Amino acid sequence: MSEKGHNVSRRQFLNYTLTGVGGFMAAGMIMPMVRFAIDPVLKKGVDTELVTTKLKEADITNEPQKIDFTVNQVDGWYESDVSMSAWVYKDEQGKIVALSPVCKHLGCTVNWNGDPANQNEFFCPCHLGRYTKDGVNVAGTAPLGPLDVYEHEVRDGWLYLGKAKPHPKA
Repeated sequence: MSEKGHNVSRRQFLNYTLTGVGGFMAAGMIMPMVRFAIDPVLKKGVDTELVTTKLKEADITNEPQKIDFTVNQVDGWYESDVSMSAWVYKDEQGKIVALSPVCKHLGCTVNWNGDPANQNEFFCPCHLGRYTKDGVNVAGTAPLGPLDVYEHEVRDGWLYLGKAKPHPKA
């Protein structure tokens, strides 16, 4: 009597081999795509990096003033300095407010008192958008939401600005 073992035919052997090789090839193609999709989520970011402006706290008034500052930006392997702007003033309580000048309608630049018919408001000349002094959009005008607000801090008497975040009244 012969002992019956598990015999694999040539056809089964080729099926197992081709399935294994195909699986390794598929994994080799899919893994870089998965890593590309997941890697940015796992990467640590610097959210609270503040940059200095050339504005002293003592020079900030109740009237919004436009200030320019530079941010170091890294895109992949390309590093550059990007010029940005902010509208800065002190509110009625003496707190500093730093607003983004980018209109929420189409990204044009807003100006303080830019419209002679509507004084003491931010005005976007692209589609006649208007914002109140605190950055809230005026109802019935083009902007869909309030201006973004910059994170800010005062160190040694100088104003530092961070990233723009959505307005609290958004």
